[in-house]
Amino acid sequence: MATVGPHLHFIKQGARLTPRSKHEGTGRELTMKTPQILTAILATAGFISGAAFAEPALIYDMGGKFDKSFNESAYTGAERFKAATGSGYREIELQSQAQREQAIRRFAEAGNNPVVMTGFAFGSALAKVAPEFPDTKFVIIDMVVDEPNVQSIVFKEHEGSFLVGYLAAETSESDVIGFVGGMDIPLIRRFACGYVQGAKAANPDVQVIQNMTGNEPTAWNDPVKGSELTKAQVAAGADVVYHAAGGTGVGVLQAAADAGILGIGVDANQNHLHPGAVLTSMIKRVDVAVEEAFTQGSNIEPGITVLGLAQDGVGYALDENNQSLISDDMQATIENLREQIIGGDIRVHDYVSDGSCPVS
Repeated sequence: MATVGPHLHFIKQGARLTPRSKHEGTGRELTMKTPQILTAILATAGFISGAAFAEPALIYDMGGKFDKSFNESAYTGAERFKAATGSGYREIELQSQAQREQAIRRFAEAGNNPVVMTGFAFGSALAKVAPEFPDTKFVIIDMVVDEPNVQSIVFKEHEGSFLVGYLAAETSESDVIGFVGGMDIPLIRRFACGYVQGAKAANPDVQVIQNMTGNEPTAWNDPVKGSELTKAQVAAGADVVYHAAGGTGVGVLQAAADAGILGIGVDANQNHLHPGAVLTSMIKRVDVAVEEAFTQGSNIEPGITVLGLAQDGVGYALDENNQSLISDDMQATIENLREQIIGGDIRVHDYVSDGSCPVS
């Protein structure tokens, strides 16, 4: 498997992560409405003109660009590329599942290179489109597509989730903590399993309540349901709740703060959403993956890139918003656990490897 290239620089695990404004200058954005009108929109915008474009393109997954989580992290990386290079990029926010294949194909036809997409759900569409455009490089995050012009970037979310699970159990006073996932898929079960393993390492007697938001893509953008699930977990005694639910997690963190308990964010640093009420955030460096893909452009190497604690691809956020919640001793413990995971002394089970979680 390919490893992270020499130009991929991650912010050090546990370092201060400064959130960007959610309304920084954007690339040229198209909000997709229906597959039927997408071609007309792209043509109007100058995409389909026969001319080749060198600009990269970014396709956001369901849930919206400003979901304060996965998609927004991708956007942040694209904006960092734009600020550093002065180059532009194209972007589309999906409105339905049916638009995935057409969006990929239209960007490839327009000459955008590379075409980057965020989310496992692009897998089948990309597997169909990539062979049609052998000179275009494609990048998919959170799924492996075995084509000679595709780089697949996957993360060891279970490793980062272990660390925040340990923090949750150590912080809990009730010995009951919660997890709210988005769409019920193996990827999100990977978050949950790592979280439980970390919690049990801290306190074998801790109870972990787990709920998934749903089985459809709408589960990524349902903050009301996220709030309801969190309130139910609080009623059952949970005093720390971790979410891996995209935009739904906004409701999780709000409900936790309203109940006077602690939330744990995901993907982007969400500590600032409720200062003092978010214990930490499990950082997943989608932003750096997108920035690096854009920077490498058509020179990006195909294959599989796996990013875990060893590459600082996942981690936890510590900043002015949560420093009072994590003592120096606890931070030292978490850093020690991190090194043990990297060194192989602690093996965090990957749910995706066999569809099971040995801890519960």
